[in-house]
Amino acid sequence: MKKLDIIVIGAGLYVCGKGTSGYGTILPAIFEWKRHNEDIGDVYCVSTSAKSSEELLRKSKDLETKTGIKVDVKAYPKNDLNNSDAYKEVLNNSKNPGCAIIAVPDHLHHKVAKDCLEAGFHTLLVKPLTPTSEEGNDLVQLARKNKLYGAVEFHKRWDKSNILLRDKIKSNNLGTPLNCWIEYSQRKSVPTLFFKDWASKTNILQYLGVHYIDIIRFVTSAVPKRVMAIGQKSEIIRHDIDTYDAIQCIIEWEMPSGDLFTETLLTSWIDPESSTALSDQKIKFLCTNGRYEADQKERGIRINTDDHGVEHVNPDFCMPYGSEDGKIQWHGYGIESIKTFLNDIVDLDNGHINLSDLQIERPSFQEALISTLVIEAAQESLNQNSSWQTIKQKNNLLQI
Repeated sequence: MKKLDIIVIGAGLYVCGKGTSGYGTILPAIFEWKRHNEDIGDVYCVSTSAKSSEELLRKSKDLETKTGIKVDVKAYPKNDLNNSDAYKEVLNNSKNPGCAIIAVPDHLHHKVAKDCLEAGFHTLLVKPLTPTSEEGNDLVQLARKNKLYGAVEFHKRWDKSNILLRDKIKSNNLGTPLNCWIEYSQRKSVPTLFFKDWASKTNILQYLGVHYIDIIRFVTSAVPKRVMAIGQKSEIIRHDIDTYDAIQCIIEWEMPSGDLFTETLLTSWIDPESSTALSDQKIKFLCTNGRYEADQKERGIRINTDDHGVEHVNPDFCMPYGSEDGKIQWHGYGIESIKTFLNDIVDLDNGHINLSDLQIERPSFQEALISTLVIEAAQESLNQNSSWQTIKQKNNLLQI
């Protein structure tokens, strides 16, 4: 295969574990993909500050030592400079345009993704697609015009517990869905420390809960009909961050059969730092012939140490495991999501798959637009005293 450059835009928590002892998810995934793809092109990681770039380079060197995999990572900007447009220079100077992986604040998704598509790069966006359907549809049309693949990194589609739920519903083993109940929360340090600079420009439903909007779409093939949301502001605003502590959202969905069911989605990001995991997540699905329940935080593993206390460990998301040669390998659905995107780019380039197939099989921009319609309606509900909001039958957007 010909060499394809990978450009990662963003150098934060999800990319490389910025500010922690970890390595994030995107950088380990690229190393694992390189393990079986020797002809990878250059890997460029672009942030807005030289300080972030330096931390990312240190972590990439650590990964080389720990994994035994050589990846030539180039980080920008350099030389103590801060440059919010550094990614544009990298896009324009790429000799082998391949793909861009974007992990920037939600409100910048449209701008940065548009620049990547216009520069000729297949593009993967860390969720959500965009805050508004107007922005999302613009990206859908731009990708289509330029014959490029755009996808959203909805990694929960690769979680075996969600694939099992999908199989049970698709086979009609559980019967007709009636309602589902989801609890999803994170520690308070996420908005007040890691995302402090931009937490006020998003909300917990848009940033986190959108995963479980997409999962309902994924497991049922349903389309959303109307949305109602209620939110509370009490704690985070004390940190001079104007965003909701918690949002409760009810979504009415319509199955391909015409049957209706509801999703109740409870989201928050004010869990105490002593919580046994960064994310607490549970899902229950009630159907006419049975029910499905999954505690997706409690995966059956609990570790208690002097240094960290009690921890619930998720071995299935993004975890390093030792090997016989003393090196480590990363496994999990977070890794698989990104590796699948990179494999899809190679298959597209080699003519082994076409864009129309990916629109159906993957969380493409077109597919992800459905979750954006929901978070947009939820925001309108919050603005309108928690009134029900019908998802306008922008049928051209919903014809997936």
